[in-house]
Amino acid sequence: MSHIPTPRLPRSAAVSAVAATALAAGLLVAGSPAASADEVRIHDIQGTTRTSPLLGQQVADVAGIVTGVRGYGSRGFWLQSPDGTADGDAATSEGVFVFTGSAPTVKAGDAVRVSGTVGEYVPGGTGSGNQSLTQLTRPTVTVESSGNALPEPVAVTAKSVPDRYAPAGDPARDGSIDALPLRPHAYALDRYESLEGMNVRIGSSRVVGATDPYNELWVTVKPHENANRRGGTVYGSYAAQNGGRLQVQQLAPVSEQPFPKADVGDVLRGTTEGPLDFNQYGGYTLVARELGDVRGKGLERERTRKQGKGELAVATYNVENLDPGDPQAKFDALAGAVVENLASPDIVALEEIQDDNGAKNDGTVSAETTLRKFTDAIVAAGGPRYAWRSIDPENNKDGGEPGGNIRQVFLYNPGRVSFTERPGGDATTPTEAVRIKGRAALTRSPGRVDPGNAAWTNSRKPLAGEFVFRGRTVFVIANHFASKGGDEGLTSHRQPPRRSSEEQRLRQAQAVNGFVKDIREAQRNADVVVLGDINDFEFSGTTEALTDGGALRAAVTSLPRSERYSYVYQGNSQVLDQILTSPGVGHRFSYDSVHINAEFAEQNSDHDPQVLRFRP
Repeated sequence: MSHIPTPRLPRSAAVSAVAATALAAGLLVAGSPAASADEVRIHDIQGTTRTSPLLGQQVADVAGIVTGVRGYGSRGFWLQSPDGTADGDAATSEGVFVFTGSAPTVKAGDAVRVSGTVGEYVPGGTGSGNQSLTQLTRPTVTVESSGNALPEPVAVTAKSVPDRYAPAGDPARDGSIDALPLRPHAYALDRYESLEGMNVRIGSSRVVGATDPYNELWVTVKPHENANRRGGTVYGSYAAQNGGRLQVQQLAPVSEQPFPKADVGDVLRGTTEGPLDFNQYGGYTLVARELGDVRGKGLERERTRKQGKGELAVATYNVENLDPGDPQAKFDALAGAVVENLASPDIVALEEIQDDNGAKNDGTVSAETTLRKFTDAIVAAGGPRYAWRSIDPENNKDGGEPGGNIRQVFLYNPGRVSFTERPGGDATTPTEAVRIKGRAALTRSPGRVDPGNAAWTNSRKPLAGEFVFRGRTVFVIANHFASKGGDEGLTSHRQPPRRSSEEQRLRQAQAVNGFVKDIREAQRNADVVVLGDINDFEFSGTTEALTDGGALRAAVTSLPRSERYSYVYQGNSQVLDQILTSPGVGHRFSYDSVHINAEFAEQNSDHDPQVLRFRP
């Protein structure tokens, strides 16, 4: 998720101690002897790698023009040499951020000299894996004149940003690219790094990440890079990072200048110009001093077709921490989506249903009030009177917001399907697959899959249920796998980035895959549907583990590659929510990722629901 820039707190300890700590973390490089004061220019500070050769050293009277001032968050200003190519080296930036810690007293167009300490700040801390931002700290600033012309902005275009994303990290440095010489004509990340702190501009650019609650959006300067028909940029493999993506914020506080609302596919029209920053929540960011205007393209929320009489429609929808304390408008909007956009599926697996008092951490685990309010809203929207089945979790054992006790829930339309009750399921007792009269069955329905497995520590346990549609049993397993929290971003100083959260999801996928194999061992042609917020891509090791041995197929792969997404993160349209089917379901199914949330500034959830229709 995106946030405003994290405040950078002034260093109170000696710079040498900070540098030593950073060196121990393997993120900062020791400086070479400082140049004499009258020789130091901004490109000397920036150097030809990602970290300054003057790290930890005092510099004096560094001259430049102020190109932008930020009086909130990480307070300070950007300083740039008047000649944008002062040393003629494309690898060295001619701009740098000056961290003041308090509201700066300079303004854009001031010619100043700055004395201070060269530092490397890692947004999010050294454990985040983020690259560092070269900056001057504890500055003394002398204003020499005002009203000067700003340095000409460097155009960031489809042609200027290389197609290759990043160099491979140095194995001898734990996969880090920090010490590698920048090759701005070879790699997108190197190109952006060579412009760190400089005045840059983009022309009219397509929005690929909608305006978020933190007043930022994402555009692409490469309009043909993995584009889809709705205007997004698809993340279809680990090697398709989409280097044309760029985050856009604005320098002006929103109280003075409202930030524009934009959906995916809209166009940020005209010139957007300002310093190029690097922050925790997206990496390289154009902090606009001059912001273009948004031209809407009228993106519409999709509606899937109604299932046929003989088709079973099964859906998954993450309703984002729904609890009775949410405004009725949220319940109504989510319910309206189930009815109007999803065409009232026969079975809906919900994720992130919270308990009856939400995040109040008082031991409550029941979600009856939440579910009654939601199903009432569906009826009010013209939908069926859904029944529900779920299992209350142990208090604060399933992750998510403390006290919220999120869980998966089955809604089902009793006018179309029936639920096979098999008692005994609770938070800690597993359900198992058995063979009864030549057919697979669950020992407990609803029941939890292998809840004692360490794979589910602080994570949601799968919910399994046995349904009957037109005389045919269908097993449905609802999931909400562990989040991606802790993974390094695509702009990490390690390339490829570390994806540490995959380890838990891999174990979770193996557990679910084993359970599906147990069902199929009891009945080879059993209809099994595994669905939910898998929190991983269709090309991931998690999905590979789920489908191991041909037990399941990821139904999203039946769609064209450009249509495979359910979530938009930092301008990348990607798969997180999935429905997988056993061979018993066959290949004659209809799959739809129904785009109603992820591409829009106004969202009822940050996930798009998925719908599968098939004939059991």
